[in-house]
Amino acid sequence: MGVLLVLGCATGGVVAGTQLGQREAVLALARPVTVGQVLTAQDVREVSMSAHSGLEVIPARSLSSVEGRPLAYSLPAGALLTRDVLGAAQVPPAGQAVAAVGLKAGQFPPGLQPGNRVTVVMSSNGNAATGASSSSTSSTSSWSATVTAVQTDTTAQTTVVALQMASSDARQLAAAPTGQISVVEVNGSGQ
Repeated sequence: MGVLLVLGCATGGVVAGTQLGQREAVLALARPVTVGQVLTAQDVREVSMSAHSGLEVIPARSLSSVEGRPLAYSLPAGALLTRDVLGAAQVPPAGQAVAAVGLKAGQFPPGLQPGNRVTVVMSSNGNAATGASSSSTSSTSSWSATVTAVQTDTTAQTTVVALQMASSDARQLAAAPTGQISVVEVNGSGQ
């Protein structure tokens, strides 16, 4: 029984070693890229991975077929390239839109970054940043969103936050008066 166990383990080790030993060169991103960016040779690098990974990655020998192609999504450095990430922009997805709001310090949490889930709050009293109420009839609206970009202007007085949200919510947010918007970072789904 012990001999069979040893032979079984040895056979398994040889098969696993053979599988792991079969590696192929594939393409990965050398630096972060944004949706719509056209790939250049400097944007990609060659990495080695198991030939039997089950992923439909692009082989390194196909570099010429990806150069000059736009990216459908924003991706971080190190992401493996597949045919699905190349092509026309897929952001925002159907039914979603990206709205931009200009915010001042105190209207959003420090350290806000792309990927954060937020609740966008609009106060009709015009004092969203201070929370002060100018009348007893003030109202508040809110929407769930995901931050897609954060950019501070050169004077550092206004920060533009791009927010992906339902199309109808984005239209309402875009119509909101300046200074009445605040962003609250939330955990998870934003509900």
